[in-house]
Amino acid sequence: MSARDSQRARVYDAEALVRAMFERADEFGARTVEVHGSQLTLPVERKFASVESVQTYVDRVLGLNWVRAQWDRAANPVTVRARAGTKAAHYETETGMLAVPLHVRGTAWALRELVILHEIGHHLDANASDTAPHGPEFCARYLDLVDGIIGPEAALLLRTTMYSCGVRIA
Repeated sequence: MSARDSQRARVYDAEALVRAMFERADEFGARTVEVHGSQLTLPVERKFASVESVQTYVDRVLGLNWVRAQWDRAANPVTVRARAGTKAAHYETETGMLAVPLHVRGTAWALRELVILHEIGHHLDANASDTAPHGPEFCARYLDLVDGIIGPEAALLLRTTMYSCGVRIA
């Protein structure tokens, strides 16, 4: 059984703030934000149109040389499926299944890069039975993925927001 997931709500709070910043940047076309006195230009976050496009993205991320070199579980495939519920995306460790809700109130909020990288972060956990699902190790892994794939500006924004929300990072 995995460790207690004591910082799950804080991780989700931080992610919600970061997603909102990306959404505002997309909506208003202003990609420069100030974070703790530093000016950051937010990169474009990829959005997906379908389960198939998410599957292609997941396969490509897991096939990256640096991802395979860093995490042994990158060699294990992930299958993406639509989720009947609308609350959240989730990763099923036992089956290697990533489930994403397609539409909530007319939006496909989960079909975005930050959400999918979060779920890939769960997949890459070699010690899932011994670590908290949203513990410090997961957060470090998730930040490494965001840094290497979306970009260092996105990772800095996510890291500082996590710290501000009280998230511990390994």
